Amino acid sequence: MQQTGFLVLLFLFLVQSGAISQQLPVYSQYLFNKFLLNPAAAGSDGYTSVSVVAREQWVGFKGTPKTHAIVLDSRLLRNSYIENEMSVRRKKRLSSRSGRVGWAAHVFNDHTETLGRTGVEGTYAYHLKLENAQLSFGLSGVFYQFRINKSEVILADDEYDPLIDGGKGTLYIPDANFGVYYTSSTLHGGISVMQLFQSIIQFGDKNDSEYHLKRTYNLMAGYLLGLSDNFTIEPSFLIKIPTSSKPQLDINARLFYKETYWGGVSYRTGNAFIAYLGARFDRYFVGYAFDYNFNSLMQYTYGTHEFMAAVKFGENARRYKWLNTF
Repeated sequence: MQQTGFLVLLFLFLVQSGAISQQLPVYSQYLFNKFLLNPAAAGSDGYTSVSVVAREQWVGFKGTPKTHAIVLDSRLLRNSYIENEMSVRRKKRLSSRSGRVGWAAHVFNDHTETLGRTGVEGTYAYHLKLENAQLSFGLSGVFYQFRINKSEVILADDEYDPLIDGGKGTLYIPDANFGVYYTSSTLHGGISVMQLFQSIIQFGDKNDSEYHLKRTYNLMAGYLLGLSDNFTIEPSFLIKIPTSSKPQLDINARLFYKETYWGGVSYRTGNAFIAYLGARFDRYFVGYAFDYNFNSLMQYTYGTHEFMAAVKFGENARRYKWLNTF
């Protein structure tokens, strides 16, 4: 294989982030941060939350993709309140005096030894109060930095490669996402379109290294079902429809105990199984997910691991003066 072809494959490998031709960051615990898949979910629960995520794919191989992210999610409130002891899983309707504007910020970094991608996303969401639910609309602006670490690439026999010798080492690419999201005390669902602009990524000459960020459509929904005073189950699904590849389906089931502990499993088409668990300590949350792929790769790796930690504020929203700007 020529060196150019090898670099092209590495680049595609990075932007796919381990999924089936996905060009977006992959997260296994997205049910905790639905904003990552739908910008309209920003601020939908009225909390101010800060989350950090660390994900490493196919542990045991050198240079495999790693993702690190920080997510900030909030709501601009005016003379409002948040009910005490509100569960992280239950989207209760806010006071009629609540503000309608939500916002979020998402900074992430995907990288391997030779290739990297950093993204900064800012989101505006508008929430409409319905009789027993909430309908939200959201728009995100995204700014990507793509880069090749040329010092980690060794060309055989002084071979000339247009991506390394003549190409750009760093690119800056804008894009946008849009979504619609519905929530009630027991039901959530939404649809979103990611990478609306389908921006061009061109490291070298046009004929050698031009790629497009392709649109991806996300359809997600879930339902909370009480089993007893202590247990609640939440079945849900996510359908990703990239315009560049086959659709991908996630089927999920989460079980909650006393609104404090949760665990669940997911099956992702493409032969992936995911198990995850988490716990709440007052306003602090922690979670862990393990991805197992049903293919020969698992003979040589320890799977994919993802850690999440978060803190949520908002039981007394009046003490945050900056929230009263709505």
